[in-house]
Amino acid sequence: MSFQSDRWIREQAVNHRMIQPFSERQVHDGVLAYGLSSRGYDLRVSSEFTEFADVNSAIIDPKAFDGRSFASVQARSVIVPPDSSAWARSIEYVRIPWMY
Repeated sequence: MSFQSDRWIREQAVNHRMIQPFSERQVHDGVLAYGLSSRGYDLRVSSEFTEFADVNSAIIDPKAFDGRSFASVQARSVIVPPDSSAWARSIEYVRIPWMY
C-alpha cells in the first residue's frame, strides 16, 4: 500500500473508524499541531513515556534488554539525552487496513 491522500484518510476515518479520535483539520495546541493535513495525519502522543538509556554501560542485546535500562516517565514533554531513545503511545487509535 502506498501513501494515501488526505481525502482517502478522511473518508476511511469518518466511514470506517480508521482513526479515533479523529480531527478533520489541523489543530494547533501550543507548539505542536495534530489532525488531518495535506501531508497526512499528525498523531498526538500521551504524557506517558518509556525512556531507554544504557546507564549500566553494558553490551546491549536487542533480543534481551535489561529492564534496569528503562525508565518510565510521566511528563508533558521529555528531553531525550544523547545516545538514548524514548517510546510513547499515541492518543489516537489507528486501524491500519491490510492490503496486498
